[in-house]
Amino acid sequence: MGASMTDPALLGPWIRRFLLEYLISVRNLTLNTQRSYRDTLGLLIRDVADQARKAADQLRVNELSAPRVRRFLLDLEESRHCGVRTRNQRLAAVRALAHFIGLWSPEHLEWCGQIRSIPFKKTSCSPASYLDESEMEALLAAPDRTTAQGQRDYALLLFLYNTGARANEAAQPSI
Repeated sequence: MGASMTDPALLGPWIRRFLLEYLISVRNLTLNTQRSYRDTLGLLIRDVADQARKAADQLRVNELSAPRVRRFLLDLEESRHCGVRTRNQRLAAVRALAHFIGLWSPEHLEWCGQIRSIPFKKTSCSPASYLDESEMEALLAAPDRTTAQGQRDYALLLFLYNTGARANEAAQPSI
C-alpha cells in the first residue's frame, strides 16, 4: 500500500471513505444527499487546493482549516450568489465530514471541533403555503379526463391531495 493510503493526515482517503462508505452504509443517506455532499466537497477541495497552491490529492486534513471553510462559505454567498439555505447545506456536508474524521482519527479531534464550531446562519422561515379550495379545484380540473394521460394525471393529483404525500415520496419505489 502506498503512503497516500496509510497517511492519516492526507485528506483524500478520508473523503473517499466518507463518500463511499460512511454516507451509504452507516448513515444510509438518500442518493440526492450523497450527491449534494459530493458536490460540496468537490467545490471545497478545489477552493482549498487553490488557496494552498497544492494538488488536490496532496491536501492534508489540517489544510481544510476553519478559516478556509469560512472563506469558502462566504464565497458561495458573494461570488456564486447562493442563499443562506444553500450555504447552510454546504456547511452541513463539511461538518459531517469533520465528524466522520473525528470519530476515526483522534489526532484530528481539535481540527474537528474547529470545523464543527462554524455556525449555521439563521434563515427566515417562510410558512408552508397551501392551495385554497378554489385553487385545488382548478388544479384538479386541468387534466383532460377524456384521454388516458388526463385520467392518469387526475388520479395522481387526487392521490397526492388526499394522502398529503409529496410528489417525490409518491415516486419512490417501496422497499
